[in-house]
Amino acid sequence: MPFEPSSRTPRLPENDCRPRKPSVSRGDGFAGGCISLILLLIEIPVAILLWLSLSLRGWSPPEEHSGAPTMDWVPVLWLGGFTLSVLMVAMVFLLSAHPYAGTVQLLIAAIALIFTMAAWDQEYERAHPSPLPTCPTRAGTPCTASDSATDR
Repeated sequence: MPFEPSSRTPRLPENDCRPRKPSVSRGDGFAGGCISLILLLIEIPVAILLWLSLSLRGWSPPEEHSGAPTMDWVPVLWLGGFTLSVLMVAMVFLLSAHPYAGTVQLLIAAIALIFTMAAWDQEYERAHPSPLPTCPTRAGTPCTASDSATDR
């Protein structure tokens, strides 16, 4: 304890021995859990709306195309955008010292990424069907459904 000659009583040092306030760099588990729950309650209706809008796209009458259908990128882009937004929220939480909320968001982003990759695979398989086997009666040509106009 420093002693000043003008004063007969010793003083406590300024900021050396006082208990410090909790650091802002450490996240509170309860606050992180509450934030994670609130965001989860927001993300569930967004995911349901995304699922509903993508499932209603299939109800339109089929358009006639010649050849293989083109790849439909809309489900992949919608799910990818949702995945990226959840991933950005997770990074914000992890950088702002809320590890529990960030971890929950990372798990949701991983699940959304799995759905995104499944949608891409489904669209890829639809746009690139496997080739037909060769027909044993016609050398080198693929088997197709017989048409009475061409079989004459």
